[in-house]
Amino acid sequence: MLLPTENQRTGRRADQPTDQPTDDSPVALAVRQAVTDGLLGEDRPLAGFVDVRGVRDSVAGLHEAFAQVPDVLHTFAAKACSLVPVLRLLADAGMGCEVASPGELRLALDAGFPPPRIVLDSPAKTRREIREALALGVALNADNLDELDRIDELRPEDCASVLGVRVNPQVGGGSIGAMSTATAHSKFGVALRDPGARTRVVEAFARRPWLTRLHAHVGSQGCPLPLIAEGLAQTHRLAEEINAYVGRRQVTSLDLGGGLPVNFADDTVTPTYPEYVAALGAAEPALLDGRYQVVTEFGRSLIAKNGFTAALVEYVKDAGGRRVALTHAGGQVATRTVFMPDDWPVRVSAYGPDGTPKRTPLVRQDVAGPLCFAGDVVAHDRPLPALSEGDLVVLHDTGGYYFSAHWSYNSLPRPAVYGYRLVDDRVTFATIRSAQTVREISAESGLAQADALLTGFAAPSRT
Repeated sequence: MLLPTENQRTGRRADQPTDQPTDDSPVALAVRQAVTDGLLGEDRPLAGFVDVRGVRDSVAGLHEAFAQVPDVLHTFAAKACSLVPVLRLLADAGMGCEVASPGELRLALDAGFPPPRIVLDSPAKTRREIREALALGVALNADNLDELDRIDELRPEDCASVLGVRVNPQVGGGSIGAMSTATAHSKFGVALRDPGARTRVVEAFARRPWLTRLHAHVGSQGCPLPLIAEGLAQTHRLAEEINAYVGRRQVTSLDLGGGLPVNFADDTVTPTYPEYVAALGAAEPALLDGRYQVVTEFGRSLIAKNGFTAALVEYVKDAGGRRVALTHAGGQVATRTVFMPDDWPVRVSAYGPDGTPKRTPLVRQDVAGPLCFAGDVVAHDRPLPALSEGDLVVLHDTGGYYFSAHWSYNSLPRPAVYGYRLVDDRVTFATIRSAQTVREISAESGLAQADALLTGFAAPSRT
């Protein structure tokens, strides 16, 4: 079976020549204006960009695809783009927020998501995290039955949180093992096919009438729709089994975790949200009939194609007969691409110093980053217009998990991120995150405690 991330319409992969952007494409207009406005150039060699209208359109498309489902809470997976202004934009567009750490919970609250529209998922919640979530009224999915015991201890009588259990339907994995969360040995959820596990889950619900939600997550990138749908359909069947066992409709909502794969090969959006809804209906017709509230947790599919990264070409050299362009975009912003290039390829476009697309003949070349290890290459042997010092490269479809999930290798600064809007061919920008300064890097790296290992050892601060 071809993966959804492979372009079945053109047969073209991300390592093959891609269409050069037109001068009037939204990305090209944004790059040119960013250069004109001084947001890209010698002193600002790296930045991320988010298409504000594109994000709103993607959210609207998601809601439209589920329009016939009576009760849905769409949440955005905060890890996909953990920037407060982006989260606030998503909240304003009608999304809730799925979080998986204390930091993400803080970001969601600061972005303005009401606690009832926040869902906390994490396999390693501390008692403190659980206590805080319950006090706030944030929905919470227990990862395992031992966590349920902690909730028993900490849950207040007037608890407003919707509480659920994450189960692993163990339906198998997709093409990327690290992104497949419903395998036999996955660390997530209660493994339903293990001996006695299903019975233990049913009995756990029977002992806790306040437990009203089931949660499952099969995966996203590299996972075909039928696999995702089958895992979620099995979760629906378990909910029906629990309700039959307790003799009432105790389970009232299903958290359909995970998301959609993203096509990184070209601009085509595939698979689509309507295709996802159709796949769920084919796997289990009753899944979306309104008897259960549905919660979704899409992330990458909402944001990836609504963002790009632009970087300056600092030097160009030849090595072993191959041209190598040394740029400022590497593993610090494209970590998965650098370490798993076959699974996480990115499209790269070449721009001149003035921010206009290059039209010169194609030359096979590597596009490398600034990190001090040999594997820091975002595109290998890629046919592109010949890059030169002062040119720019654009990494497409990087709105999710790229510039927002910075890796601090070599103490490189986090890049600036800008939102942009296009109105009548005019691009305007808003700062989402300012570029990190080297002084801020030093402060973050313990500057205030610089003499701590020389002047004696007092009791460590707990702050």
